[in-house]
Formats: sequence, structure tokens, C-alpha cells
Amino acid sequence: MNTTTVRAACPHDCPDTCAIRVTVQDGRAIKVQGDPDHPPTHGALCTKVARYPERTYHPERVLHPMKRSGPKGSGRFTRVSWAEALADIAGRLKAIAARDPQAVLPYSYAGTMGLIQSESMAARFFNKLGASLLDRTICSSAGGEALAATYGAKVGMHLEFYAESRLILIWGSNSIASNLHFWTFAQAAKRAGAKLVCIDPRKTETADKCHQHIALLPGTDGALALGMMRELTVNGWLDDAYVARHVDAAGWPTLRERALQWPPERVAEVCGITADEVRGLARDYGTTRPAAIRLNYGMQRVRGGGNAVRLIALLPCLVGAWRHRAGGLLLSSSGWFKRVRDDTALQRPDLLAGRRPRTINMSTIGDDLLRQAHEVLPDGTAFGPKIEALVVYNSNPVAVAPDSTRVVRGFLREDLFTVVLEHFMTDTADHADYVLPATTQLEHLDVHASYGHTYAMINEAAVAPLGEAKPNTQIFRELAAQMGFTEPCFADDDEALARAAFKREVVDFDALRASGWVKLPIADAPFADGGFPTADGRCSVDSPEFGVPDFVANYESAASAPELARRYPLAMISPPARNFLNSSFVNVKSLRDIEGEPLVELHAADARGRGIASGQMVRVFNDRGSYLCRARISPRARPGVVNGLGVWWRKLGAAGTNVNELTHQRLTDIGRAPSFYDCLVDVRPADAAVS
Repeated sequence: MNTTTVRAACPHDCPDTCAIRVTVQDGRAIKVQGDPDHPPTHGALCTKVARYPERTYHPERVLHPMKRSGPKGSGRFTRVSWAEALADIAGRLKAIAARDPQAVLPYSYAGTMGLIQSESMAARFFNKLGASLLDRTICSSAGGEALAATYGAKVGMHLEFYAESRLILIWGSNSIASNLHFWTFAQAAKRAGAKLVCIDPRKTETADKCHQHIALLPGTDGALALGMMRELTVNGWLDDAYVARHVDAAGWPTLRERALQWPPERVAEVCGITADEVRGLARDYGTTRPAAIRLNYGMQRVRGGGNAVRLIALLPCLVGAWRHRAGGLLLSSSGWFKRVRDDTALQRPDLLAGRRPRTINMSTIGDDLLRQAHEVLPDGTAFGPKIEALVVYNSNPVAVAPDSTRVVRGFLREDLFTVVLEHFMTDTADHADYVLPATTQLEHLDVHASYGHTYAMINEAAVAPLGEAKPNTQIFRELAAQMGFTEPCFADDDEALARAAFKREVVDFDALRASGWVKLPIADAPFADGGFPTADGRCSVDSPEFGVPDFVANYESAASAPELARRYPLAMISPPARNFLNSSFVNVKSLRDIEGEPLVELHAADARGRGIASGQMVRVFNDRGSYLCRARISPRARPGVVNGLGVWWRKLGAAGTNVNELTHQRLTDIGRAPSFYDCLVDVRPADAAVS
């Protein structure tokens, strides 16, 4: 019996980017464990990734190329050879590109966060083709662009130093479910006497373990931040010396006057909390050192999400929290890696050869697949050619994109040629013309940055690819050959790509391969003396692009849309179910058994007024659609807000839909991102008449 241990890294869309040790016995992965030597991972894995062999060896893995043999969406396919599939796909793409290559659209996101299997050979392929570009906005671009507008880049605290904080605000994050290793450090701080405050519309598992939960209404985070600024100002809790030296001198006076218009009573009315909660939160934050904020992406999925992130990101600058290594804020650390990544070498934008293809926003794919050629868009520009071909990899848009009624309509177009690279027959794969089998993380080489810590990482292939599965890189290499692309870069193997991913003077590939990870050289307290990566080194208040931040109300709320709110009086958020990661792991039986079935959480008062009992089937509905699921009467829901836990595959829903039947395609104030949590609905028993 031959047993080995292989170094790996978790590929999923999670800030933890865990270091993994894979135990392989006679060529089969039998166990994955967190690496105890990697400081952020410290030996622990979440429930999902601990079951990764179950996912890799799942009996429903797609292991051979498949060609559609039934109507679109039927899920009926016939096995074909790689040679037949690649030749036909290349022939179809060539014909479309001869008319206009912009009629071809790649669609991908974070099904893997690896730099090699996400956007290396794939980017080269589509750049050479001249295909439309994809604006990858669906998760974090509102918060990411807002953070960069404030700090100059997506940068923040070191994860480990939260263990030394005396106050931690966990804002818009269910850390127990979505940031487990941060939670470990927060718990260490708690044991040492720190106060933990959870700010979230839902009473999450994380809120259960904090000292205080502030259950504000969805989309009102910016108002709460302004109210905190007002209290910090009038009570003398600002660090005037830090502000004078390190905060944008032109913008702060304007913001200060704006904040003074937000007394606790006004904040309480807008946020649906009490004035005392506003005062107490500001007092704790203004008088405790070191104070830290762990901001996450849930709170930026509303119309004003970008402005809210900017306001919250300014708080540690106003109180001088950055003076301490255990003070400040972390939303994303990915900006630290921008200094060491070599995306130009990986993606080869020079292959565009001076062309400037149009850009399609992945968050509006429902509308864009239904647009006609050269349709005039709301901003007065022309759409360009109709989308004739879609190549989907590392994503499941039929399940995860907003306003899914329109997404499905687009994917059902008979004149749309769709290719999907996948592990399983997802909702999107069901609508494909070809499904190509891709390898999982255990079957290929990759390297990783992180958006939750500051370690570059490597993932070695632990086992040989199952069946006829191939890495994304190899699929695009072979497609490039079929298309007649002869540039030498299409012959680069995965190790060559991995060696090119990081600037070697900072991250030496051989050292990375030897140890499994390399820590970036970043100061413990990176902004103790200012030095933000902005043009002038100061934290930016008055952004050249966005101006001075302010509270921006939801598209759909009682204040901004009173007539709509009369018809649909409940706000809905759709946070991820604890045992899924977006739409990944939904088909892993052991995890689905824990999760149960699609459901919506309601507060008892909202259920009582609608004659709804816990466990009853209900319809959640608005003008965009109707979603049939189970109701759970739960203290996790606050009055006036329902929690539609996602993202279930549509085919597993009671009526073949999921929560995105109800969400809309309107975009955030900054970052062109979707407003998933900016959504009004009503809920009724499934058998009740709904007009």
C-alpha cells in the first residue's frame, strides 16, 4: 500500500484560502486536512472542504465530453469524443468570429480562485479571438472598487492580529460560515476580554456568539456609519492628529458636516434600530483601543453598497485605529497581491493586437442574452452584435445570476451556441450544447493569492484526472490549436504558467513549491504612519471619481419606493446557506442532508399576519417571479425582513426555481455590481390565492 501526502490549497471563493494536506493512497485521495503549519489555516477546514474527496469522486461527475441530444434545458446529452467536440466547437466559433468575434462571450467567475485554472490560458484564448470582454462584478466589485477609492487599493489588516484586538465589529459577515479562520482569531480575542459586535440584518450563527447583535435593515449600513461619525465628532473621540496627517484634508470637512446631520434618532429611524444602539456602538468604537472591523461583502449587495463601504472604511482613519497592528479594517487583502502578481504575463492582453472589444457585465446577463444586435442601451450607446456564443467556465449563471427568469430565457435561445466546462450537470450545464469535463482541485496544478490573508500558495495535483477530465488550461490549449492559433504562448504548460504568475523577485516559485506558501513582506501595522497607496498617501474622502460618500437608499424600500412597498412589504436578503458556497457543494449529499431543503426564514410577527406556520410550503413573490419553498419561523429573521437562503440549484427547488427568481438586475452605485439584497417581496401560503 503506497501512501503519500500532497500540499494543496482550497480553490473556493472564500477569504480563508486554506492550506491543505491531501492523503493519497494507491493513487486515490482518501482524506483532506488543514495544514497545521500554515498560520491562517492552523490545521482546521470548514465542513464543506473537509468533504472534498466526496466531491471529487462523486458518482455524478462529468467525466466525458457530452453533446446535447434533447431540447435546451432538458439535460439530455450523448457522450462524444474530445476530437469530435473540439472540432465542432472550434468550427462554430470560427464561423461566428468571422462575422464579428464580439458575438462570442466568455462567462466565468470564482468556481476556482486559482490564478492558472481561472484566467490564464482562457484569457489568452479569448484575447486572441477578440471576443467580448466580461466585467466580473457578481460578488464583490462594489465593495472592492469602493475600498480602492478610499485606501488606494484593496488592502487591510493582517488576519492574525485580530486575536489582539479589544473590540471587533463583524459587519455584514457570518464569519462562522464564510470566514472560519478569522472567527478563530476573533474567539481568541474574546477569550482575552475583547467585545465582539455583529452588525447584520440576520441573527446569524456568528451573531449568536457575539456580545451584541445590531439587526439593522438591509441597505442602511451607510446611515449607521454616518451616525457613528457624528457621535465620534461631537464627543471628541476623533484622533485629530491622525486625521490631520493621514486623511484627505479637502474632503473631510465636507463629510464632517454631512455626518453632523445624522443624530442617533435619525439613524435609528432609517436603520430600524434604537438610538441607544447607535450611541453605544459609537462609544465603544471611539473609546476602545485597539478596535478592528471585519467588513464582508454581504452589506455591499444593495444600491448604495459602494458608498456604505467607503463610509465604513473611513471609520478606522478617523479614530486612528491604524496606529495599532490589531486595529483597522479588513475587507479584502487582494490588493497586496496586485503588487506581486504578473497578470500581464499570464493573460497576455497584447494578443488583442490593439482591438478594443466591448465589455458585457456578467450581472446583467439576463438582459444581455435577450438583446438584439446594435440595440440602443439606456445610456444611449449601442449594444453591438447579438451574443451568438457563450463559453461558461468556473460559474453557474443560470443558478447564481439575478433575475433568473430572464437568464433562463436567454439560455433557452435556439440560436445561442453554449459550451460549459464543468464537474457536474448544473442548471447551466443543462442548457449547454456541449459540456466538457474539467478537473477538480485535487487533479491539477495551480497557484493562489488570497483576499483574506497575505500568503501566496501552491496547489499540487494529488491524483491523476478522473475519466477524460482535463484542466481548464488544457481545454483552452486544445481549442486554440483547433482554431489555428499558433503563438508560442499557447504551448506553455501549467508549470510554466505557475512560474509566471508571481514576480519572482518577491515570490520565488521553487521556494513556494518547497514550503507550500510564502508570506508577503508587509508591515505589521501598514498604515500606522499613513502611507496609504493613494496618489498622495492619504486616505481619500473626496474621490475624483465618486466625490464625498453619502448614504444612498435602496432601490426597493418603503422610503424610496412607497408604492412598491405597499404591494411587497417585506425586504428580502439571500445569504448563502451555511453548508454551501454559492452554488458549489449543493450536490454533495452529506452537505445537502445537513442543509435540508430550500427555505425562507420569517419572523413570527410577519408569519402570524399571513397565516403561515413553520414548516409550511409558501410562495415568496414579487413582480419578477415566484419562488416555492419551505417556511421556517425563526428568531434569525428580524421583523420586516425575510431570509431566502441560497444558492440552491434551480432543479432541486420545489418548482424548479431558486431565490434568484426574485432578484433584479439593477446595479450598485459603485462597481457596477448586482443588488441581490435590495429586494422587496411578499410571502403567502403556497395554496393561497395571490393577485
